[in-house]
Amino acid sequence: MDRIKIAIAVLFAAASLLIGMQFASDNSSTDDTPQNRELPAYNTGSDDAESSSVNLLRDFNDAIVNIAERTNPTVVTITTRQTVRVRQQSPFSFFFDDPRFDREQEYQRDGLGSGVIVSEDGYIITNNHVIQNADEIKIITYTGDELDAEIIGTDPASDIAVLKVDSGTLPAIKLGNSDNIRVGEMVLAIGSPLGQQFAHTVSKGIISASGRSSLGLNAYENYIQTDAAINPGNSGGPLINVDGELIGINTAIASRSGGSQGIGFAIPINMARNVMEALITDGRVARGYLGIGFGAEVDRTMARALGLERPRGIVVGEVVPDGPAYSAGLQEGDVILRLNGEEVRSWMDFRVEIGNRNPGDTVRLDIFRDGERFTKDVELGELQPEEVADSMTTDELDELREELGFAVDELNESIRQQLRLSENVQGVVVNEISQASRAYRQGLRRGDVIQQVANQPVTTPNEFYGSIRALKQEGTDAVLLRVNRQGNNVFIAIEL
Repeated sequence: MDRIKIAIAVLFAAASLLIGMQFASDNSSTDDTPQNRELPAYNTGSDDAESSSVNLLRDFNDAIVNIAERTNPTVVTITTRQTVRVRQQSPFSFFFDDPRFDREQEYQRDGLGSGVIVSEDGYIITNNHVIQNADEIKIITYTGDELDAEIIGTDPASDIAVLKVDSGTLPAIKLGNSDNIRVGEMVLAIGSPLGQQFAHTVSKGIISASGRSSLGLNAYENYIQTDAAINPGNSGGPLINVDGELIGINTAIASRSGGSQGIGFAIPINMARNVMEALITDGRVARGYLGIGFGAEVDRTMARALGLERPRGIVVGEVVPDGPAYSAGLQEGDVILRLNGEEVRSWMDFRVEIGNRNPGDTVRLDIFRDGERFTKDVELGELQPEEVADSMTTDELDELREELGFAVDELNESIRQQLRLSENVQGVVVNEISQASRAYRQGLRRGDVIQQVANQPVTTPNEFYGSIRALKQEGTDAVLLRVNRQGNNVFIAIEL
Protein backbone atom coordinates (compact mmCIF):
# COMPACT_ATOMS: atom_id res chain seq x y z
CA MET A 1 0.00 0.00 0.00
CA ASP A 2 2.84 2.32 0.88
CA ARG A 3 4.49 1.47 -2.40
CA ILE A 4 1.31 2.46 -4.25
CA LYS A 5 1.15 5.78 -2.41
CA ILE A 6 4.79 6.43 -3.22
CA ALA A 7 4.18 5.66 -6.93
CA ILE A 8 1.17 8.00 -7.07
CA ALA A 9 3.18 10.73 -5.41
CA VAL A 10 5.95 10.30 -7.96
CA LEU A 11 3.50 10.41 -10.85
CA PHE A 12 1.81 13.54 -9.42
CA ALA A 13 5.17 15.24 -9.03
CA ALA A 14 6.10 14.36 -12.61
CA ALA A 15 2.78 15.67 -13.89
CA SER A 16 3.22 18.87 -11.93
CA LEU A 17 6.69 19.30 -13.42
CA LEU A 18 5.34 18.83 -16.96
CA ILE A 19 2.50 21.31 -16.34
CA GLY A 20 4.99 23.84 -14.96
CA MET A 21 7.24 23.44 -17.98
CA GLN A 22 4.25 23.88 -20.30
CA PHE A 23 3.14 27.01 -18.40
CA ALA A 24 6.64 28.44 -18.60
CA SER A 25 6.71 27.75 -22.33
CA ASP A 26 3.32 29.41 -22.86
CA ASN A 27 4.30 32.36 -20.70
CA SER A 28 7.53 32.93 -22.61
CA SER A 29 5.69 32.89 -25.97
CA THR A 30 3.52 35.85 -24.89
CA ASP A 31 6.43 37.97 -23.88
CA ASP A 32 5.56 41.49 -25.25
CA THR A 33 8.98 42.39 -26.54
CA PRO A 34 9.70 43.72 -30.07
CA GLN A 35 11.58 40.53 -30.92
CA ASN A 36 8.55 38.40 -30.09
CA ARG A 37 5.73 40.49 -31.59
CA GLU A 38 4.01 39.23 -34.71
CA LEU A 39 2.96 41.48 -37.63
CA PRO A 40 -0.78 42.09 -37.96
CA ALA A 41 -2.73 39.96 -40.37
CA TYR A 42 -3.50 42.34 -43.25
CA ASN A 43 -6.56 42.09 -45.43
CA THR A 44 -5.48 40.28 -48.58
CA GLY A 45 -8.95 39.74 -49.96
CA SER A 46 -9.38 39.68 -53.71
CA ASP A 47 -10.79 42.61 -55.76
CA ASP A 48 -13.69 40.46 -56.84
CA ALA A 49 -15.73 41.83 -53.95
CA GLU A 50 -15.54 45.44 -55.25
CA SER A 51 -18.77 47.04 -56.30
CA SER A 52 -19.34 48.37 -59.81
CA SER A 53 -19.55 51.92 -58.46
CA VAL A 54 -15.99 51.67 -57.12
CA ASN A 55 -14.83 50.42 -60.51
CA LEU A 56 -16.51 53.38 -62.17
CA LEU A 57 -14.74 55.76 -59.80
CA ARG A 58 -11.43 54.08 -60.54
CA ASP A 59 -12.04 54.38 -64.29
CA PHE A 60 -12.88 58.06 -63.85
CA ASN A 61 -9.73 58.61 -61.80
CA ASP A 62 -7.60 56.80 -64.39
CA ALA A 63 -9.09 58.94 -67.15
CA ILE A 64 -8.11 62.16 -65.35
CA VAL A 65 -4.62 60.82 -64.70
CA ASN A 66 -4.23 59.85 -68.37
CA ILE A 67 -5.27 63.33 -69.55
CA ALA A 68 -2.79 64.96 -67.18
CA GLU A 69 0.03 62.61 -68.19
CA ARG A 70 -0.65 63.19 -71.89
CA THR A 71 -0.90 66.99 -71.78
CA ASN A 72 1.52 68.01 -69.03
CA PRO A 73 4.61 67.61 -71.28
CA THR A 74 3.17 70.26 -73.62
CA VAL A 75 3.12 72.90 -70.86
CA VAL A 76 6.13 75.14 -70.24
CA THR A 77 7.20 77.54 -67.52
CA ILE A 78 8.15 81.00 -68.82
CA THR A 79 10.70 83.14 -66.97
CA THR A 80 11.38 86.74 -67.94
CA ARG A 81 13.90 89.40 -66.98
CA GLN A 82 13.52 93.13 -67.51
CA THR A 83 16.13 95.81 -66.98
CA VAL A 84 14.55 98.72 -65.11
CA ARG A 85 16.24 102.09 -64.77
CA VAL A 86 15.13 104.45 -62.01
CA ARG A 87 16.33 108.01 -61.57
CA GLN A 88 17.60 108.60 -58.03
CA GLN A 89 17.35 112.15 -56.71
CA SER A 90 20.57 113.71 -55.48
CA PRO A 91 20.61 116.15 -52.52
CA PHE A 92 22.29 118.64 -54.84
CA SER A 93 19.40 118.48 -57.33
CA PHE A 94 17.00 119.10 -54.44
CA PHE A 95 18.80 122.22 -53.23
CA PHE A 96 19.72 123.60 -56.64
CA ASP A 97 16.59 122.37 -58.46
CA ASP A 98 18.80 120.89 -61.16
CA PRO A 99 18.11 117.31 -62.32
CA ARG A 100 21.62 117.03 -63.80
CA PHE A 101 22.84 115.95 -60.36
CA ASP A 102 20.50 112.98 -60.34
CA ARG A 103 21.81 109.48 -60.91
CA GLU A 104 20.15 106.62 -62.71
CA GLN A 105 20.06 103.24 -60.96
CA GLU A 106 19.56 99.98 -62.79
CA TYR A 107 18.11 96.74 -61.46
CA GLN A 108 16.64 93.50 -62.80
CA ARG A 109 12.96 92.59 -62.49
CA ASP A 110 12.09 88.91 -62.87
CA GLY A 111 8.72 87.53 -63.97
CA LEU A 112 7.04 84.14 -64.19
CA GLY A 113 4.22 82.67 -66.23
CA SER A 114 3.14 79.63 -68.21
CA GLY A 115 2.71 78.69 -71.85
CA VAL A 116 1.60 75.78 -74.00
CA ILE A 117 3.29 74.22 -77.03
CA VAL A 118 0.86 74.13 -79.95
CA SER A 119 3.10 72.78 -82.73
CA GLU A 120 5.92 70.27 -82.85
CA ASP A 121 8.24 72.85 -84.44
CA GLY A 122 8.17 74.97 -81.29
CA TYR A 123 5.37 77.56 -81.44
CA ILE A 124 4.10 78.49 -77.97
CA ILE A 125 1.00 80.48 -76.99
CA THR A 126 1.00 82.55 -73.80
CA ASN A 127 -0.40 85.83 -72.48
CA ASN A 128 1.01 89.13 -73.68
CA HIS A 129 1.21 90.39 -70.11
CA VAL A 130 3.52 87.48 -69.22
CA ILE A 131 6.29 88.62 -71.58
CA GLN A 132 5.52 92.32 -71.98
CA ASN A 133 8.56 94.63 -71.80
CA ALA A 134 10.85 91.64 -71.13
CA ASP A 135 14.48 91.91 -72.25
CA GLU A 136 15.08 88.19 -71.82
CA ILE A 137 12.62 85.29 -72.16
CA LYS A 138 13.36 81.67 -71.38
CA ILE A 139 11.12 78.63 -71.28
CA ILE A 140 11.59 75.57 -69.10
CA THR A 141 10.17 72.36 -70.54
CA TYR A 142 8.56 69.45 -68.72
CA THR A 143 11.89 67.61 -68.86
CA GLY A 144 13.72 70.55 -67.29
CA ASP A 145 15.45 71.89 -70.41
CA GLU A 146 15.90 75.68 -70.43
CA LEU A 147 15.61 77.30 -73.88
CA ASP A 148 15.78 80.85 -75.22
CA ALA A 149 12.48 82.01 -76.70
CA GLU A 150 11.91 84.36 -79.62
CA ILE A 151 8.87 86.66 -79.71
CA ILE A 152 6.99 86.04 -82.96
CA GLY A 153 4.31 88.61 -82.20
CA THR A 154 2.06 90.11 -79.55
CA ASP A 155 -1.51 91.38 -79.49
CA PRO A 156 -2.18 93.44 -76.35
CA ALA A 157 -5.84 93.94 -77.30
CA SER A 158 -6.54 90.23 -76.77
CA ASP A 159 -3.61 89.60 -74.38
CA ILE A 160 -2.10 86.91 -76.63
CA ALA A 161 1.59 86.46 -77.44
CA VAL A 162 3.30 83.86 -79.63
CA LEU A 163 6.81 82.57 -78.88
CA LYS A 164 9.10 80.22 -80.80
CA VAL A 165 11.85 77.91 -79.59
CA ASP A 166 14.21 75.78 -81.66
CA SER A 167 14.66 72.38 -80.07
CA GLY A 168 13.82 69.71 -82.63
CA THR A 169 10.47 67.98 -82.27
CA LEU A 170 8.48 68.98 -79.19
CA PRO A 171 5.29 67.49 -77.73
CA ALA A 172 2.34 69.60 -78.90
CA ILE A 173 -1.19 69.74 -77.53
CA LYS A 174 -4.20 69.16 -79.75
CA LEU A 175 -6.37 72.24 -80.33
CA GLY A 176 -10.06 71.88 -79.54
CA ASN A 177 -13.08 73.92 -80.63
CA SER A 178 -14.09 76.47 -77.99
CA ASP A 179 -17.36 77.15 -79.84
CA ASN A 180 -18.56 73.71 -78.69
CA ILE A 181 -17.92 74.09 -74.97
CA ARG A 182 -20.79 73.56 -72.53
CA VAL A 183 -21.31 75.02 -69.09
CA GLY A 184 -20.74 72.30 -66.51
CA GLU A 185 -18.24 70.22 -68.46
CA MET A 186 -15.08 69.25 -66.63
CA VAL A 187 -11.73 70.90 -67.39
CA LEU A 188 -8.13 70.81 -66.20
CA ALA A 189 -5.81 73.80 -65.76
CA ILE A 190 -2.03 73.31 -65.83
CA GLY A 191 0.67 75.86 -65.09
CA SER A 192 3.21 77.24 -62.63
CA PRO A 193 1.15 78.97 -59.93
CA LEU A 194 2.93 81.24 -57.45
CA GLY A 195 6.45 80.05 -58.26
CA GLN A 196 8.69 77.85 -60.37
CA GLN A 197 8.78 75.26 -57.59
CA PHE A 198 5.10 74.57 -58.33
CA ALA A 199 5.61 74.05 -62.08
CA HIS A 200 3.18 71.71 -63.87
CA THR A 201 0.55 71.92 -61.16
CA VAL A 202 -2.72 70.33 -62.32
CA SER A 203 -6.06 71.54 -61.00
CA LYS A 204 -9.55 70.31 -61.87
CA GLY A 205 -12.87 72.09 -62.18
CA ILE A 206 -15.75 72.81 -64.51
CA ILE A 207 -16.69 75.48 -67.02
CA SER A 208 -18.74 77.88 -64.93
CA ALA A 209 -19.81 80.20 -67.77
CA SER A 210 -18.84 81.33 -71.26
CA GLY A 211 -18.90 84.62 -73.12
CA ARG A 212 -17.85 86.68 -70.08
CA SER A 213 -17.14 90.27 -71.10
CA SER A 214 -17.19 93.85 -69.76
CA LEU A 215 -14.50 92.95 -67.23
CA GLY A 216 -12.27 95.85 -68.27
CA LEU A 217 -9.23 93.62 -68.75
CA ASN A 218 -8.80 93.87 -72.52
CA ALA A 219 -10.29 95.56 -75.53
CA TYR A 220 -11.66 92.24 -76.83
CA GLU A 221 -13.20 90.04 -74.16
CA ASN A 222 -15.10 86.79 -74.56
CA TYR A 223 -13.80 84.77 -71.64
CA ILE A 224 -14.47 81.23 -70.52
CA GLN A 225 -15.08 81.23 -66.76
CA THR A 226 -13.89 78.26 -64.70
CA ASP A 227 -13.61 77.26 -61.05
CA ALA A 228 -10.42 75.25 -61.66
CA ALA A 229 -7.79 76.72 -59.32
CA ILE A 230 -5.84 79.45 -61.15
CA ASN A 231 -3.25 81.59 -59.38
CA PRO A 232 -0.60 84.13 -60.41
CA GLY A 233 1.87 82.20 -62.55
CA ASN A 234 -0.88 80.18 -64.25
CA SER A 235 -1.26 83.00 -66.80
CA GLY A 236 -0.64 81.70 -70.30
CA GLY A 237 -1.18 78.06 -69.38
CA PRO A 238 -3.78 75.76 -70.94
CA LEU A 239 -7.38 75.01 -70.06
CA ILE A 240 -8.01 71.44 -71.24
CA ASN A 241 -11.19 69.43 -71.82
CA VAL A 242 -11.76 65.73 -71.10
CA ASP A 243 -10.56 64.85 -74.59
CA GLY A 244 -7.16 66.31 -73.75
CA GLU A 245 -7.73 69.24 -76.12
CA LEU A 246 -6.73 72.86 -75.58
CA ILE A 247 -9.89 74.98 -75.30
CA GLY A 248 -8.56 78.11 -73.58
CA ILE A 249 -5.56 80.13 -72.43
CA ASN A 250 -5.77 80.92 -68.71
CA THR A 251 -5.34 84.65 -68.27
CA ALA A 252 -6.91 86.19 -65.15
CA ILE A 253 -8.70 85.64 -61.86
CA ALA A 254 -11.32 87.54 -59.92
CA SER A 255 -10.12 87.63 -56.33
CA ARG A 256 -10.36 89.75 -53.20
CA SER A 257 -7.27 88.15 -51.66
CA GLY A 258 -4.99 87.81 -54.68
CA GLY A 259 -5.34 84.01 -54.68
CA SER A 260 -7.74 81.62 -56.34
CA GLN A 261 -11.33 81.96 -55.18
CA GLY A 262 -12.97 79.80 -57.81
CA ILE A 263 -13.42 82.49 -60.47
CA GLY A 264 -10.85 82.24 -63.25
CA PHE A 265 -10.94 83.33 -66.88
CA ALA A 266 -9.48 81.86 -70.04
CA ILE A 267 -9.31 83.19 -73.60
CA PRO A 268 -11.20 80.82 -75.94
CA ILE A 269 -8.78 78.90 -78.14
CA ASN A 270 -10.66 79.81 -81.33
CA MET A 271 -9.94 83.49 -80.67
CA ALA A 272 -6.37 82.75 -79.58
CA ARG A 273 -5.77 80.64 -82.68
CA ASN A 274 -6.96 83.40 -85.03
CA VAL A 275 -4.67 85.88 -83.30
CA MET A 276 -1.73 83.46 -83.37
CA GLU A 277 -2.09 82.74 -87.09
CA ALA A 278 -2.31 86.46 -87.89
CA LEU A 279 0.83 87.17 -85.86
CA ILE A 280 2.74 84.34 -87.56
CA THR A 281 1.72 85.24 -91.12
CA ASP A 282 1.41 89.05 -90.95
CA GLY A 283 3.22 90.05 -87.78
CA ARG A 284 0.15 91.90 -86.50
CA VAL A 285 -3.59 91.50 -85.96
CA ALA A 286 -5.87 93.54 -88.22
CA ARG A 287 -9.43 93.55 -86.92
CA GLY A 288 -12.64 94.20 -88.73
CA TYR A 289 -14.30 97.57 -88.18
CA LEU A 290 -17.96 98.32 -88.82
CA GLY A 291 -18.12 101.94 -87.67
CA ILE A 292 -21.18 101.95 -85.42
CA GLY A 293 -21.74 102.89 -81.80
CA PHE A 294 -23.77 100.89 -79.31
CA GLY A 295 -27.29 102.12 -78.62
CA ALA A 296 -29.03 99.39 -76.61
CA GLU A 297 -29.82 95.70 -76.45
CA VAL A 298 -33.46 95.03 -77.24
CA ASP A 299 -35.37 93.93 -74.12
CA ARG A 300 -39.05 93.00 -73.87
CA THR A 301 -40.28 96.54 -73.39
CA MET A 302 -38.23 97.87 -76.31
CA ALA A 303 -39.35 94.97 -78.50
CA ARG A 304 -43.00 95.91 -77.92
CA ALA A 305 -42.25 99.56 -78.62
CA LEU A 306 -40.45 98.72 -81.86
CA GLY A 307 -43.02 96.18 -83.02
CA LEU A 308 -40.77 93.12 -82.75
CA GLU A 309 -42.43 89.83 -81.84
CA ARG A 310 -39.72 89.01 -79.26
CA PRO A 311 -36.63 90.65 -77.73
CA ARG A 312 -33.53 90.20 -79.87
CA GLY A 313 -30.86 92.25 -81.60
CA ILE A 314 -29.04 95.49 -80.84
CA VAL A 315 -29.91 99.10 -81.60
CA VAL A 316 -27.40 101.22 -83.52
CA GLY A 317 -26.69 104.29 -81.39
CA GLU A 318 -24.26 106.05 -83.73
CA VAL A 319 -23.02 105.68 -87.31
CA VAL A 320 -19.49 106.97 -87.81
CA PRO A 321 -19.35 109.35 -90.81
CA ASP A 322 -17.65 107.81 -93.85
CA GLY A 323 -17.26 104.48 -92.05
CA PRO A 324 -18.21 101.08 -93.54
CA ALA A 325 -21.71 101.07 -91.99
CA TYR A 326 -22.32 104.66 -93.17
CA SER A 327 -21.30 103.74 -96.73
CA ALA A 328 -23.64 100.73 -96.65
CA GLY A 329 -26.60 102.89 -95.62
CA LEU A 330 -27.07 102.01 -91.95
CA GLN A 331 -28.77 104.62 -89.79
CA GLU A 332 -29.06 105.48 -86.13
CA GLY A 333 -31.95 103.57 -84.59
CA ASP A 334 -31.58 100.55 -86.89
CA VAL A 335 -31.93 97.20 -85.11
CA ILE A 336 -29.37 94.57 -86.17
CA LEU A 337 -31.14 91.22 -85.81
CA ARG A 338 -28.67 88.80 -87.41
CA LEU A 339 -25.03 88.66 -88.41
CA ASN A 340 -24.34 86.27 -91.30
CA GLY A 341 -27.53 84.39 -90.48
CA GLU A 342 -26.78 84.00 -86.76
CA GLU A 343 -29.06 85.75 -84.30
CA VAL A 344 -27.43 88.65 -82.45
CA ARG A 345 -27.89 88.07 -78.72
CA SER A 346 -25.70 90.77 -77.17
CA TRP A 347 -23.57 93.75 -78.14
CA MET A 348 -20.36 92.21 -76.79
CA ASP A 349 -20.83 88.99 -78.77
CA PHE A 350 -21.52 91.05 -81.89
CA ARG A 351 -18.47 93.24 -81.29
CA VAL A 352 -16.18 90.23 -80.83
CA GLU A 353 -17.52 88.58 -84.00
CA ILE A 354 -16.83 91.73 -86.03
CA GLY A 355 -13.40 92.19 -84.46
CA ASN A 356 -12.40 88.60 -85.22
CA ARG A 357 -12.96 89.14 -88.94
CA ASN A 358 -10.43 90.60 -91.33
CA PRO A 359 -10.65 94.04 -92.93
CA GLY A 360 -12.12 93.61 -96.40
CA ASP A 361 -14.42 90.77 -95.35
CA THR A 362 -18.07 91.23 -96.23
CA VAL A 363 -20.72 90.57 -93.59
CA ARG A 364 -24.48 90.31 -94.08
CA LEU A 365 -26.64 92.13 -91.56
CA ASP A 366 -30.37 91.56 -91.09
CA ILE A 367 -31.84 94.98 -90.26
CA PHE A 368 -35.18 96.04 -88.76
CA ARG A 369 -36.20 99.66 -89.49
CA ASP A 370 -39.61 101.32 -89.18
CA GLY A 371 -41.44 97.99 -89.12
CA GLU A 372 -39.61 96.55 -92.15
CA ARG A 373 -36.89 93.89 -92.44
CA PHE A 374 -34.11 93.95 -95.02
CA THR A 375 -30.47 92.90 -95.40
CA LYS A 376 -27.28 94.91 -95.91
CA ASP A 377 -23.94 93.61 -97.11
CA VAL A 378 -21.13 95.60 -95.50
CA GLU A 379 -17.43 95.46 -96.35
CA LEU A 380 -15.49 95.83 -93.12
CA GLY A 381 -12.73 98.36 -92.67
CA GLU A 382 -9.86 98.43 -90.17
CA LEU A 383 -9.96 100.51 -87.01
CA GLN A 384 -7.04 102.92 -86.57
CA PRO A 385 -7.37 104.58 -83.15
CA GLU A 386 -5.15 107.53 -84.08
CA GLU A 387 -7.19 108.18 -87.22
CA VAL A 388 -10.33 108.19 -85.09
CA ALA A 389 -8.81 110.95 -82.95
CA ASP A 390 -7.59 112.89 -86.01
CA SER A 391 -11.13 112.84 -87.40
CA MET A 392 -12.56 114.34 -84.20
CA THR A 393 -13.31 118.04 -84.11
CA THR A 394 -12.04 120.32 -81.34
CA ASP A 395 -15.51 120.37 -79.82
CA GLU A 396 -15.65 116.55 -79.83
CA LEU A 397 -12.24 116.33 -78.14
CA ASP A 398 -13.32 118.85 -75.53
CA GLU A 399 -16.52 116.87 -74.94
CA LEU A 400 -14.52 113.64 -74.52
CA ARG A 401 -12.13 115.29 -72.04
CA GLU A 402 -15.12 116.61 -70.09
CA GLU A 403 -16.71 113.15 -69.97
CA LEU A 404 -13.46 111.61 -68.76
CA GLY A 405 -12.85 114.37 -66.22
CA PHE A 406 -9.15 114.60 -67.10
CA ALA A 407 -6.82 115.50 -69.96
CA VAL A 408 -3.48 114.09 -71.09
CA ASP A 409 -0.42 115.60 -72.69
CA GLU A 410 2.69 114.38 -74.47
CA LEU A 411 5.44 112.96 -72.25
CA ASN A 412 8.27 115.24 -73.36
CA GLU A 413 11.79 115.39 -71.97
CA SER A 414 11.02 118.27 -69.63
CA ILE A 415 8.11 116.44 -68.00
CA ARG A 416 10.14 113.24 -67.91
CA GLN A 417 12.86 115.01 -65.89
CA GLN A 418 10.34 116.62 -63.56
CA LEU A 419 8.75 113.23 -62.87
CA ARG A 420 12.22 111.60 -62.69
CA LEU A 421 11.27 108.88 -65.17
CA SER A 422 13.70 106.64 -67.02
CA GLU A 423 13.98 106.72 -70.81
CA ASN A 424 12.18 103.39 -71.25
CA VAL A 425 8.91 104.76 -69.80
CA GLN A 426 6.54 105.63 -72.67
CA GLY A 427 3.00 106.97 -72.55
CA VAL A 428 0.96 110.11 -72.00
CA VAL A 429 0.90 112.17 -68.81
CA VAL A 430 -2.24 113.30 -66.96
CA ASN A 431 -1.79 117.08 -66.89
CA GLU A 432 -5.10 118.00 -65.27
CA ILE A 433 -7.89 116.10 -63.52
CA SER A 434 -11.08 117.11 -61.76
CA GLN A 435 -11.37 115.93 -58.18
CA ALA A 436 -15.08 115.42 -58.81
CA SER A 437 -14.44 113.01 -61.69
CA ARG A 438 -15.02 109.28 -61.52
CA ALA A 439 -11.41 108.73 -62.67
CA TYR A 440 -10.14 110.69 -59.64
CA ARG A 441 -12.33 108.62 -57.32
CA GLN A 442 -10.87 105.48 -58.88
CA GLY A 443 -7.36 106.69 -58.03
CA LEU A 444 -6.03 108.48 -61.14
CA ARG A 445 -3.86 111.51 -60.30
CA ARG A 446 -2.13 114.42 -62.01
CA GLY A 447 1.36 113.37 -63.06
CA ASP A 448 0.38 109.74 -63.67
CA VAL A 449 1.76 108.38 -66.94
CA ILE A 450 -0.81 106.27 -68.78
CA GLN A 451 1.08 103.59 -70.71
CA GLN A 452 -1.75 101.32 -71.84
CA VAL A 453 -5.47 101.50 -72.51
CA ALA A 454 -7.13 98.07 -72.29
CA ASN A 455 -3.69 96.46 -72.68
CA GLN A 456 -3.02 98.53 -75.83
CA PRO A 457 0.11 100.75 -75.65
CA VAL A 458 -0.42 104.50 -76.15
CA THR A 459 2.43 106.93 -76.77
CA THR A 460 0.66 110.09 -77.97
CA PRO A 461 -2.47 112.01 -76.88
CA ASN A 462 -4.07 111.16 -80.23
CA GLU A 463 -3.55 107.44 -79.64
CA PHE A 464 -5.01 107.77 -76.14
CA TYR A 465 -8.12 109.73 -77.15
CA GLY A 466 -8.56 107.60 -80.27
CA SER A 467 -8.47 104.39 -78.20
CA ILE A 468 -10.97 105.76 -75.69
CA ARG A 469 -13.26 107.00 -78.47
CA ALA A 470 -13.13 103.65 -80.28
CA LEU A 471 -13.91 101.74 -77.09
CA LYS A 472 -16.88 104.02 -76.40
CA GLN A 473 -18.16 103.53 -79.93
CA GLU A 474 -17.99 99.77 -79.40
CA GLY A 475 -20.07 99.99 -76.22
CA THR A 476 -17.31 99.43 -73.65
CA ASP A 477 -18.36 100.99 -70.34
CA ALA A 478 -15.17 100.40 -68.32
CA VAL A 479 -11.50 100.18 -69.23
CA LEU A 480 -8.29 99.18 -67.44
CA LEU A 481 -5.39 101.67 -67.56
CA ARG A 482 -1.80 100.72 -66.88
CA VAL A 483 -0.19 103.69 -65.14
CA ASN A 484 3.40 104.48 -64.19
CA ARG A 485 3.45 106.44 -60.94
CA GLN A 486 6.88 107.46 -59.64
CA GLY A 487 8.47 104.43 -61.26
CA ASN A 488 5.86 101.93 -60.05
CA ASN A 489 3.23 100.18 -62.18
CA VAL A 490 -0.36 100.77 -61.06
CA PHE A 491 -3.56 99.44 -62.67
CA ILE A 492 -6.64 101.67 -62.53
CA ALA A 493 -10.07 100.87 -63.95
CA ILE A 494 -12.16 103.84 -65.07
CA GLU A 495 -15.73 104.10 -66.32
CA LEU A 496 -16.37 105.51 -69.79
